Amino acid sequence: MSIQEDTARNWFTGLQADIVAELETVGGAPFISDAWTRTEGGGGLSRYVEGGPVFERGAVLFSHVQGTRLPPSASAHRPHLAGRPWQAMGVSLVLHPRNPFVPTVHMNVRCFVAQAHAAGEEDVFWFGGGLDLTPYYPFEDDVRHFHRVCHDALTPFGSHLYPEWKKACDEYFYLKHRGETRGVGGLFFDDLNEGGFEPCFAITRAVGECFVPAYLPIVERRMNTPYTDTHRDFQAYRRGRYVEFNLVYDRGTLFGLQSGGRTESILLSMPPVATWKYDWSPEPGTPEAALYDYLRPREWI
Repeated sequence: MSIQEDTARNWFTGLQADIVAELETVGGAPFISDAWTRTEGGGGLSRYVEGGPVFERGAVLFSHVQGTRLPPSASAHRPHLAGRPWQAMGVSLVLHPRNPFVPTVHMNVRCFVAQAHAAGEEDVFWFGGGLDLTPYYPFEDDVRHFHRVCHDALTPFGSHLYPEWKKACDEYFYLKHRGETRGVGGLFFDDLNEGGFEPCFAITRAVGECFVPAYLPIVERRMNTPYTDTHRDFQAYRRGRYVEFNLVYDRGTLFGLQSGGRTESILLSMPPVATWKYDWSPEPGTPEAALYDYLRPREWI
Protein backbone atom coordinates (compact mmCIF):
# COMPACT_ATOMS: atom_id res chain seq x y z
CA MET A 1 0.00 0.00 0.00
CA SER A 2 1.38 3.43 -0.95
CA ILE A 3 1.63 6.34 1.48
CA GLN A 4 -1.29 8.03 -0.32
CA GLU A 5 -3.47 4.93 -0.04
CA ASP A 6 -2.55 4.50 3.62
CA THR A 7 -3.44 8.14 4.33
CA ALA A 8 -6.77 7.80 2.53
CA ARG A 9 -7.63 4.57 4.33
CA ASN A 10 -6.91 6.13 7.73
CA TRP A 11 -9.15 9.09 6.93
CA PHE A 12 -12.02 6.90 5.67
CA THR A 13 -11.96 4.67 8.76
CA GLY A 14 -11.76 7.72 11.01
CA LEU A 15 -14.72 9.32 9.23
CA GLN A 16 -16.79 6.19 9.74
CA ALA A 17 -15.97 6.10 13.46
CA ASP A 18 -16.73 9.79 13.95
CA ILE A 19 -20.08 9.65 12.17
CA VAL A 20 -21.18 6.52 14.05
CA ALA A 21 -20.33 8.17 17.37
CA GLU A 22 -22.49 11.18 16.48
CA LEU A 23 -25.39 9.00 15.32
CA GLU A 24 -25.30 6.85 18.46
CA THR A 25 -25.55 9.98 20.60
CA VAL A 26 -28.52 11.40 18.69
CA GLY A 27 -30.19 8.09 17.91
CA GLY A 28 -30.05 6.58 21.40
CA ALA A 29 -28.98 3.13 20.17
CA PRO A 30 -25.59 1.49 19.61
CA PHE A 31 -24.41 0.49 16.16
CA ILE A 32 -23.41 -3.15 15.66
CA SER A 33 -20.00 -3.83 14.10
CA ASP A 34 -19.55 -6.53 11.47
CA ALA A 35 -16.05 -6.92 10.03
CA TRP A 36 -15.76 -8.94 6.83
CA THR A 37 -13.21 -10.07 4.28
CA ARG A 38 -13.58 -10.53 0.55
CA THR A 39 -12.30 -13.67 -1.14
CA GLU A 40 -11.09 -11.74 -4.18
CA GLY A 41 -9.19 -9.28 -1.99
CA GLY A 42 -9.81 -6.76 0.74
CA GLY A 43 -12.71 -6.36 3.14
CA GLY A 44 -14.42 -3.83 5.31
CA LEU A 45 -16.38 -2.96 8.41
CA SER A 46 -20.16 -2.60 8.40
CA ARG A 47 -21.60 -0.51 11.23
CA TYR A 48 -25.38 -0.68 11.42
CA VAL A 49 -28.45 -0.25 13.61
CA GLU A 50 -31.84 -1.94 13.20
CA GLY A 51 -35.04 -1.01 14.98
CA GLY A 52 -33.66 1.97 16.88
CA PRO A 53 -35.89 4.63 18.43
CA VAL A 54 -34.71 7.28 15.95
CA PHE A 55 -33.19 5.29 13.08
CA GLU A 56 -35.34 2.39 11.98
CA ARG A 57 -32.37 1.29 9.91
CA GLY A 58 -29.00 2.91 9.55
CA ALA A 59 -25.74 1.78 7.99
CA VAL A 60 -22.32 3.42 7.89
CA LEU A 61 -20.04 1.22 5.82
CA PHE A 62 -16.30 1.20 5.17
CA SER A 63 -14.78 -0.99 2.49
CA HIS A 64 -11.38 -1.39 0.87
CA VAL A 65 -11.53 -4.00 -1.86
CA GLN A 66 -9.42 -5.12 -4.81
CA GLY A 67 -10.05 -6.98 -8.03
CA THR A 68 -8.23 -8.26 -11.08
CA ARG A 69 -10.44 -6.76 -13.80
CA LEU A 70 -12.48 -3.56 -13.79
CA PRO A 71 -16.21 -4.46 -13.67
CA PRO A 72 -18.54 -3.12 -16.40
CA SER A 73 -20.05 -0.39 -14.19
CA ALA A 74 -16.60 1.13 -13.66
CA SER A 75 -15.16 0.67 -17.15
CA ALA A 76 -18.19 1.67 -19.25
CA HIS A 77 -17.12 5.33 -19.24
CA ARG A 78 -13.41 4.48 -19.26
CA PRO A 79 -12.93 1.82 -21.99
CA HIS A 80 -9.18 2.49 -22.12
CA LEU A 81 -8.94 1.12 -18.56
CA ALA A 82 -10.82 -2.10 -19.22
CA GLY A 83 -9.01 -5.17 -17.97
CA ARG A 84 -6.90 -3.39 -15.38
CA PRO A 85 -6.63 -4.55 -11.78
CA TRP A 86 -8.24 -2.11 -9.39
CA GLN A 87 -8.69 -0.96 -5.80
CA ALA A 88 -11.62 0.91 -4.28
CA MET A 89 -12.06 2.30 -0.80
CA GLY A 90 -14.60 4.55 0.81
CA VAL A 91 -17.40 5.21 3.26
CA SER A 92 -21.07 4.96 2.35
CA LEU A 93 -24.07 5.56 4.57
CA VAL A 94 -27.85 5.50 4.41
CA LEU A 95 -30.16 6.39 7.29
CA HIS A 96 -33.87 5.54 7.29
CA PRO A 97 -35.43 7.34 10.28
CA ARG A 98 -38.50 6.04 12.04
CA ASN A 99 -40.29 9.41 12.22
CA PRO A 100 -41.74 10.37 8.81
CA PHE A 101 -40.88 14.01 9.46
CA VAL A 102 -37.16 13.19 9.52
CA PRO A 103 -35.72 12.78 6.01
CA THR A 104 -33.83 9.78 4.76
CA VAL A 105 -30.25 10.67 3.89
CA HIS A 106 -27.44 9.17 1.85
CA MET A 107 -23.74 10.04 1.74
CA ASN A 108 -20.69 8.43 0.23
CA VAL A 109 -17.08 9.36 -0.43
CA ARG A 110 -14.75 7.04 -2.27
CA CYS A 111 -11.42 6.66 -4.02
CA PHE A 112 -10.85 4.34 -6.96
CA VAL A 113 -7.54 3.29 -8.49
CA ALA A 114 -7.14 1.48 -11.81
CA GLN A 115 -3.67 0.03 -11.44
CA ALA A 116 -1.04 -0.13 -14.15
CA HIS A 117 -0.63 -3.63 -15.57
CA ALA A 118 1.70 -3.11 -18.52
CA ALA A 119 4.93 -1.28 -19.29
CA GLY A 120 4.48 2.42 -19.88
CA GLU A 121 1.22 2.63 -17.92
CA GLU A 122 0.58 4.53 -14.72
CA ASP A 123 -2.02 4.09 -12.01
CA VAL A 124 -5.15 6.12 -12.68
CA PHE A 125 -7.10 7.40 -9.67
CA TRP A 126 -10.34 9.25 -9.22
CA PHE A 127 -12.52 10.36 -6.32
CA GLY A 128 -16.27 10.52 -6.16
CA GLY A 129 -19.20 10.81 -3.82
CA GLY A 130 -21.74 13.27 -2.48
CA LEU A 131 -24.74 13.51 -0.18
CA ASP A 132 -28.45 13.96 -0.78
CA LEU A 133 -31.62 14.40 1.25
CA THR A 134 -34.92 12.54 0.74
CA PRO A 135 -37.76 14.00 2.84
CA TYR A 136 -41.32 12.71 3.06
CA TYR A 137 -42.83 15.79 4.68
CA PRO A 138 -40.36 18.50 3.70
CA PHE A 139 -39.67 21.72 5.55
CA GLU A 140 -38.11 24.42 3.40
CA ASP A 141 -35.86 25.61 6.24
CA ASP A 142 -34.41 22.10 6.54
CA VAL A 143 -33.71 21.86 2.82
CA ARG A 144 -32.08 25.28 2.72
CA HIS A 145 -29.94 24.41 5.73
CA PHE A 146 -28.75 21.18 4.09
CA HIS A 147 -27.80 22.98 0.89
CA ARG A 148 -26.16 25.88 2.72
CA VAL A 149 -23.81 23.52 4.57
CA CYS A 150 -22.97 21.75 1.31
CA HIS A 151 -22.33 25.08 -0.38
CA ASP A 152 -20.11 26.38 2.41
CA ALA A 153 -18.04 23.18 2.51
CA LEU A 154 -17.07 23.62 -1.15
CA THR A 155 -16.59 27.40 -1.21
CA PRO A 156 -12.88 27.27 -0.24
CA PHE A 157 -12.22 25.20 -3.38
CA GLY A 158 -13.97 27.51 -5.83
CA SER A 159 -17.36 29.13 -6.27
CA HIS A 160 -18.09 26.92 -9.29
CA LEU A 161 -18.16 23.60 -7.45
CA TYR A 162 -21.45 23.85 -5.53
CA PRO A 163 -23.63 24.84 -8.52
CA GLU A 164 -21.96 22.24 -10.74
CA TRP A 165 -22.23 19.41 -8.21
CA LYS A 166 -25.72 20.45 -7.12
CA LYS A 167 -26.82 20.25 -10.78
CA ALA A 168 -25.09 16.88 -11.16
CA CYS A 169 -26.96 15.61 -8.08
CA ASP A 170 -30.33 16.73 -9.47
CA GLU A 171 -29.56 14.93 -12.72
CA TYR A 172 -28.15 11.77 -11.17
CA PHE A 173 -30.82 11.16 -8.52
CA TYR A 174 -33.63 11.34 -11.06
CA LEU A 175 -36.14 8.56 -11.62
CA LYS A 176 -36.74 8.77 -15.35
CA HIS A 177 -39.62 6.33 -15.26
CA ARG A 178 -41.37 8.49 -12.62
CA GLY A 179 -40.42 11.90 -13.94
CA GLU A 180 -39.28 13.08 -10.51
CA THR A 181 -36.14 13.51 -8.48
CA ARG A 182 -35.50 11.07 -5.63
CA GLY A 183 -35.48 13.90 -3.12
CA VAL A 184 -34.29 17.48 -2.79
CA GLY A 185 -30.73 16.90 -3.91
CA GLY A 186 -27.41 17.94 -2.47
CA LEU A 187 -24.04 17.18 -4.07
CA PHE A 188 -22.81 14.55 -6.51
CA PHE A 189 -19.37 14.24 -8.10
CA ASP A 190 -17.37 11.57 -9.86
CA ASP A 191 -14.14 11.24 -11.89
CA LEU A 192 -12.43 13.86 -9.74
CA ASN A 193 -8.70 13.71 -10.50
CA GLU A 194 -7.78 17.11 -11.89
CA GLY A 195 -4.83 18.76 -10.17
CA GLY A 196 -3.42 15.67 -8.51
CA PHE A 197 -4.21 13.38 -5.61
CA GLU A 198 -3.84 15.79 -2.69
CA PRO A 199 -6.17 18.59 -3.92
CA CYS A 200 -8.82 16.05 -4.91
CA PHE A 201 -8.52 14.27 -1.58
CA ALA A 202 -8.94 17.60 0.24
CA ILE A 203 -12.22 18.31 -1.58
CA THR A 204 -13.43 14.79 -0.87
CA ARG A 205 -12.66 15.23 2.83
CA ALA A 206 -14.67 18.46 2.88
CA VAL A 207 -17.69 16.64 1.44
CA GLY A 208 -17.47 13.79 3.94
CA GLU A 209 -16.98 16.08 6.91
CA CYS A 210 -19.96 18.29 6.07
CA PHE A 211 -22.41 15.41 6.55
CA VAL A 212 -22.83 15.75 10.33
CA PRO A 213 -23.49 19.53 10.37
CA ALA A 214 -25.74 19.24 7.30
CA TYR A 215 -27.98 16.45 8.58
CA LEU A 216 -27.98 16.05 12.35
CA PRO A 217 -29.55 19.45 13.15
CA ILE A 218 -32.50 18.40 11.00
CA VAL A 219 -32.82 15.11 12.89
CA GLU A 220 -32.74 16.87 16.26
CA ARG A 221 -35.33 19.41 15.09
CA ARG A 222 -37.85 16.84 13.76
CA MET A 223 -37.29 13.54 15.59
CA ASN A 224 -39.93 14.19 18.27
CA THR A 225 -42.61 15.50 15.92
CA PRO A 226 -45.91 13.62 16.57
CA TYR A 227 -47.03 11.46 13.66
CA THR A 228 -49.94 9.18 12.72
CA ASP A 229 -50.40 5.92 10.85
CA THR A 230 -51.24 7.99 7.77
CA HIS A 231 -47.81 9.61 7.95
CA ARG A 232 -46.13 6.23 8.31
CA ASP A 233 -48.10 4.79 5.38
CA PHE A 234 -46.99 7.63 3.14
CA GLN A 235 -43.40 7.22 4.30
CA ALA A 236 -43.49 3.52 3.35
CA TYR A 237 -45.00 4.37 -0.05
CA ARG A 238 -42.30 6.94 -0.80
CA ARG A 239 -39.59 4.57 0.40
CA GLY A 240 -40.60 2.44 -2.55
CA ARG A 241 -39.15 5.12 -4.82
CA TYR A 242 -35.87 4.83 -2.92
CA VAL A 243 -35.78 1.11 -3.63
CA GLU A 244 -36.55 1.69 -7.30
CA PHE A 245 -33.67 4.11 -7.71
CA ASN A 246 -31.13 1.97 -5.89
CA LEU A 247 -31.94 -1.17 -7.83
CA VAL A 248 -32.37 0.41 -11.27
CA TYR A 249 -29.98 3.35 -11.46
CA ASP A 250 -27.52 3.52 -8.58
CA ARG A 251 -23.93 3.01 -9.78
CA GLY A 252 -22.66 2.06 -6.34
CA THR A 253 -25.19 -0.74 -5.99
CA LEU A 254 -24.46 -1.99 -9.50
CA PHE A 255 -20.70 -1.83 -8.97
CA GLY A 256 -20.95 -3.68 -5.67
CA LEU A 257 -23.02 -6.49 -7.12
CA GLN A 258 -21.06 -6.74 -10.38
CA SER A 259 -17.71 -6.82 -8.59
CA GLY A 260 -18.74 -9.63 -6.26
CA GLY A 261 -19.24 -7.32 -3.31
CA ARG A 262 -20.77 -8.32 0.00
CA THR A 263 -24.50 -8.49 -0.67
CA GLU A 264 -25.58 -7.97 2.95
CA SER A 265 -23.62 -4.72 3.15
CA ILE A 266 -24.72 -3.47 -0.27
CA LEU A 267 -28.40 -4.01 0.48
CA LEU A 268 -28.25 -2.34 3.89
CA SER A 269 -29.15 0.78 1.91
CA MET A 270 -32.68 -0.56 1.49
CA PRO A 271 -35.42 0.65 3.85
CA PRO A 272 -36.72 -1.92 6.34
CA VAL A 273 -40.34 -1.38 5.23
CA ALA A 274 -41.59 -0.12 1.86
CA THR A 275 -44.88 -0.42 -0.01
CA TRP A 276 -46.19 0.04 -3.54
CA LYS A 277 -49.74 1.05 -4.48
CA TYR A 278 -51.25 0.73 -7.91
CA ASP A 279 -51.78 4.06 -9.69
CA TRP A 280 -52.00 6.01 -6.45
CA SER A 281 -51.59 9.74 -5.98
CA PRO A 282 -52.28 11.97 -2.96
CA GLU A 283 -55.35 14.15 -2.70
CA PRO A 284 -54.71 17.73 -3.83
CA GLY A 285 -54.09 20.11 -0.99
CA THR A 286 -52.92 17.46 1.48
CA PRO A 287 -49.51 17.46 3.19
CA GLU A 288 -48.64 14.39 1.12
CA ALA A 289 -49.32 16.28 -2.11
CA ALA A 290 -47.02 19.08 -0.98
CA LEU A 291 -43.99 16.80 -1.35
CA TYR A 292 -44.32 16.61 -5.12
CA ASP A 293 -43.57 20.29 -5.57
CA TYR A 294 -40.13 19.55 -4.12
CA LEU A 295 -39.36 16.66 -6.46
CA ARG A 296 -37.90 18.78 -9.21
CA PRO A 297 -34.67 20.76 -9.47
CA ARG A 298 -34.87 24.04 -7.57
CA GLU A 299 -32.37 26.61 -6.36
CA TRP A 300 -32.18 26.47 -2.56
CA ILE A 301 -29.58 29.17 -1.95
